[in-house]
Formats: sequence, C-alpha cells, structure tokens
Amino acid sequence: MTEHPPDRPAPPPSTLTDPERLRALAETHLDAVPDEAFERFARLVSTLLEVPVALVSLVSEDRQFFPGAVGLPDPWAGRRETPLSHSFCQHVVDLQAPMVLPDARLHAGTRHNRAIEELGVIAYAGMPLTDLEGRVLGSLCAIDSQPRAWTAEQLRTLADLAAACSSELRLRIAVDSADQARRRAEEAHDRLAMLAGMSEMLGGTLDVGTAVERLGRAMVPLLADWCLVTLVDPARRPRRVWARHRDPGHAGDVARFAELLATGLGPESIIRSVLRTGRPVLHRAATLADVERGTTEPELVPLAARLGFGSHLSVPIAGAGGRAIGCVTLVNAPDRRPFDEGDLYTALDIGRRADQAVGNSRMYGEQRHVADVLQHSMLPTLPVVPGMELAARYLPVADRVEVGGDWYDAFVQPDGELIAAIGDVAGHDIEAAATMGQLRNLVRGDAYGRTDPVEELMTHLDRAIHGLAIPTVATATLARVRRTEHGGLRVSWCSAGHPAPLLIHADGRVAVLDRAREPLLGLTRPTRRTSRELNLAPGDTLLLHTDGLIERRDRTLDEGQAELVDRLAGSAALPLAELCDRLLAGAHRWEDDIALLALRAG
Repeated sequence: MTEHPPDRPAPPPSTLTDPERLRALAETHLDAVPDEAFERFARLVSTLLEVPVALVSLVSEDRQFFPGAVGLPDPWAGRRETPLSHSFCQHVVDLQAPMVLPDARLHAGTRHNRAIEELGVIAYAGMPLTDLEGRVLGSLCAIDSQPRAWTAEQLRTLADLAAACSSELRLRIAVDSADQARRRAEEAHDRLAMLAGMSEMLGGTLDVGTAVERLGRAMVPLLADWCLVTLVDPARRPRRVWARHRDPGHAGDVARFAELLATGLGPESIIRSVLRTGRPVLHRAATLADVERGTTEPELVPLAARLGFGSHLSVPIAGAGGRAIGCVTLVNAPDRRPFDEGDLYTALDIGRRADQAVGNSRMYGEQRHVADVLQHSMLPTLPVVPGMELAARYLPVADRVEVGGDWYDAFVQPDGELIAAIGDVAGHDIEAAATMGQLRNLVRGDAYGRTDPVEELMTHLDRAIHGLAIPTVATATLARVRRTEHGGLRVSWCSAGHPAPLLIHADGRVAVLDRAREPLLGLTRPTRRTSRELNLAPGDTLLLHTDGLIERRDRTLDEGQAELVDRLAGSAALPLAELCDRLLAGAHRWEDDIALLALRAG
C-alpha cells in the first residue's frame, strides 16, 4: 500500500457532486451528530492504532461530517463537521483509494490544507467507506499531531475496520431502501384506491366547484404538495383557478396564488401551453424562473417560493372533441422527490376522469339555468293592492335540473277583490311544468270576473281537469280576499289536498287554519268542495306554502308543520319580504321545490 499521496490540487467538484453518490449518502440518514455504531468504530481505530484522533468522515459536496469521532479539538468536537477547506478525506473520495500521509506538511496536495494548522492534522491514514456499488461516501481515518511512519499492520487493521464500517453504512442504506420500497408500495396502493373511487367521488355532485374541491383533496398530499385546477371559459380564457396545499398554514398563500393566476398567465405559461396543445408537461427539476417566465404577476414568484417549488407537471382536462377545457397542475417542494413518468400517467388518468365530472357539471349548470329561467317565467308579478301587502318566493331544489310543478298566483278582480292561489303539480319535468302552466291559466280564466264562492271555483277547476283530460294530480289552495265594511279583510279559502294555510296574528301567535284537507285535484271524480272563512285584523299575515317547506324523509308532515309553527312564532313584526326570506334560509336541507305566498292586512 503506497504512502505517497497524489501531488495534485483538491478534487474537481464533479467528483464530490456525483448525484448517485450523494443519493446514497443521503440514504444513510447520517449527519453531524453522534451515532453509537460509528462512535464505536472511531474508538477501535484510536485504541488499536494508538492515535489521538480517529474519525468516521462522510463527505458531501460542500462539507465533511463525523457520525463517529474521537479526540477532535474544540470547537470542532462540538460541531462534528468541517468545510472542505479542512478536509483530507475528500481526496480519498476523489481517488476512490486509500490515502496515507506520514507528514501532510511535506506534500504539495495537502500542505496548504487548513486542517494542519487548525485541527493539528500531521500524519493521516484514510481508508474508503463504500456502498454496495463501490461509490466512496467518505473515509475511516486515523490522525496524529506528530509525523508517523504507518506500519503495514496498522494499515491492514484500518482497512479491516473500514470494511466493517462500510458494511454498517450499506445496512443503513438497505434499511432506507426497504422503507422506500414499502412507502412506494403503500403509495401505489393509495393511488389505485384513489383512482378506483374517483369516478364515484366526482360523480357524486353536479356542482363544478364541489367537484374540483374533491379533486384537490384527493390529490394533495397523496400525489403532490400542492395543486392547481384551471378551467377555461368558452373563449378559451382561464375562467377560474382552484388551489389546495397540504399545509393548512399555506391556505392564504395558495388561495392568493390561484387568484392571481386566473388573470396573470403570460404567453410562455406552461398552463397556457397545455390548454392550447392538449399535451402534458413534466418538469422534474423546476426553479422559480419557470414561474417568472410564465406569468405577468410578479407577486406569484415569492408566493411560489413560500409554497415550495421544486418539481411540477401539468395535464389537460380534455372536453368534447379533444379540446382542453382545463388543466391540472401538481407541484412538489424541493424536499419531496421529483415527479416521474409514473406520476405523469396517474395525472393523465385523473385529467380524463375530471373531464367527465367537469363536463357533466357544465352541462348541468347550463340546463339548470334554462330550467330556472323557464320556471320563473311562469311565476307572475304580484299586484299592488291598497290595504294589503303581498310577498312571494320560489326556491327550486339546488341539486336538480328539472323544472318543478310548484306555482303561485295572485290577481285583482274587476270589483277590487283579490284572488290568491298556490299549488303543486305532481312530477318534476317539462310535462309537469306544462301542466302547471295549464292549471294556473285555468284558475285565472275560470275565476277572473266571476263572483262565485271559492269552493265553486275549485269544483269547476276539478271538472275542467277531468273534462279536458289533463293527465295530472295536483294540490291547490284557492283564496278570495275582500275588504269588509269596517276596513278589515275577509278571506275565504278552499283547499284540495294542499298543506293548511297559516295565520300569524299581529301579536305573534301562529295558528294552523285547516287540518282536514279535501281530495287532490284530478285524483277522483269531481266532488263538491267546501270553504272556510276568517277575518284578518291589521298586522295579521296569511301564509300559503307548498309541502317542500315542511316535508323531510326523516319526519312526518305534521312534525314538519309543527316545526314551521315554532319558527314563525314572534315573527309578526318582521317585514313581509324578510319573513319569506327567513323561511327559505331556514330550509337548508329541503328535498323539494318551495313556493310561498304571504298576504298581510294593512
């Protein structure tokens, strides 16, 4: 074994910065802290070679650190690491061979090393510490502060100890590899489970915002540290950006990033490229320069730095005809492994599944808008009647696109009396809406200009449904309101299977007016109907409503009505419009459309 070190300068940086060597070094999970196994190797070297200093020295690209050390002087004993300006072991890594120096001051390659003066390194003997592939991670070294002629027996002992020390390093790497393999297997299982459940998860809602929020929860942190989902409008412009970060503490930053990104994509933006071409982009190693080049918003760069930006990939959400309607972007921080081809394939699968969910949500939104416009076009404008205040509301079920059969109406007769009506046609489709329109028009055509009692009007309506063969079953309440000689209001009403009207007295008391409901319209052969009457004092409110306000799967209609009565208690002082709004706001779990018609005596 030679005792002559190379007469050459420090190793070129490429040797120390070999990515595979540094990866293996990182997999040992050792650092500048004592490790009992390597401390033992240092003690054995110090004892068997009779040297004052012995080190297990591992060399990174910019320092050496000592998980095992004996005899280091202060302050290095506490630090347990030095920069490479104080390193002899870097030459062992460079040579990939032992390095033996009887007197380091006599050799050109080491005589200017600061370890001679500051650590007292005069005699040095270092043996390579290697991984299973033979990559040199560092050195097991013996150091003396005096010149020394190293014997062959001492060097053999040091080599044997270095071989045993290398075995311990390899064991640490193997344990890490096994842990990584286990984590990868668990991650693969979780990904498969996520993909298997994604279609059901995304298909469980027709609201695009909810679908994208669920998508973000599924991807972060399983696939990425944070993610962005960008959707475009019909003009191919980014319409909205959703974002999610694994750390709740970054919720504000990631929301701000999404807000700025919606209007701040530059011409060189990767997201724009994906939206334009429909092709994915994967950057295993990314820098903040990628963000800077792709945006017109300078604030995005420091935001990305805080969120973590080390690797990213973007895949299209392809719509009909293959044109991208959106983009899914996954981002990892520098301390997480970079994305690879496997991640790309997973993300592409997610993009395909998201396409169906987003497409369905968009179609639902368009259909829902048409249905809402159609439904509200069938609802009348309430008349202005002296001495009365009227208010009405209609609320469709939020997660259904069909047009409903609920309706209300109010119109003034030639003699000044008011006809008020509310009803519910069975079904939730265009046919139900058409029937609802027919029924409302029948009420208007039959009642306008006639002074017949309301029970006669209801009987005639039932006959018309049968005689005209209108295929429907419906509930309805028909009321006539007229002013009395004393200035009050007299109400007569007839109900065909409809929920009972409610009377809210001016003093806050609430009464259910009619619990005995007559048969539904169109259900049996027309029968004679009956009516009831009451007087409305100033400040009294008559409330007509459809069963959507009180109907739930988990309770009876009577229980729902009792709850409504409790909610109305003490509400007489509320403005009529506010009263109606509160009733709808309290129906947070409604399962059917709701129509309200309220009348208050002045």
